[in-house]
Amino acid sequence: MTRCCRCTRLHLAVTVLMCVLIYTEGVSLSDLLDRAAQLSDKLHSLSTSLTNDLDSHFPSVGGKFMRPSMCHTSSLQIPNDKDQALRIPENELLSLVRSLLMAWSDPLALMSSEATNLPHPERNSINTKTRELQDHTSNLGAGLEHLVRKMGSSSGSLSSLPFNSNDLGQDDISRLVNFQFLLSCFRRDSHKIDSFLKVLRCRAAKMLPEMC
Repeated sequence: MTRCCRCTRLHLAVTVLMCVLIYTEGVSLSDLLDRAAQLSDKLHSLSTSLTNDLDSHFPSVGGKFMRPSMCHTSSLQIPNDKDQALRIPENELLSLVRSLLMAWSDPLALMSSEATNLPHPERNSINTKTRELQDHTSNLGAGLEHLVRKMGSSSGSLSSLPFNSNDLGQDDISRLVNFQFLLSCFRRDSHKIDSFLKVLRCRAAKMLPEMC
């Protein structure tokens, strides 16, 4: 891609972002949460579809050797169920969602770069969906930043969850196993993100806990 094309795409992206920010200034907190919850639902559905693609020709070998406690986000204190989530203050729950989402920036970038050469017959589909995961995660992150501004001083602090890996391995089996494991971790976390955002949406609408 030429420098001119890159500049044009960057200018277009900045213009679109500015338009989105201007448009969303007048949107209510409840509506913003509704849009975020819809996007998180798409994110989890896409991760499930990608998992099915991976498992279509090979069994899920990653889970046989690695446990959920080995996910890089496992140190984050996560509510065990909806009742616990309902008791957490809104700003803390939103910060938890943002921390989870932020923690996947580097892993998704790695998965996206590795998907092109993944040893799998559905490589093209996996590559496309992995890039969509990355794009949707970025879009949701931008939406959550706007939610924080909407909430003002009620926003909480973020937890830093570094991801220390530059590749998925040197051989085909290692790359496939590690890709599957990262995807299983992301699918689990995307379900949490989706659940917590829907709890926040429910609370913003002042619905009774039993209706959430």
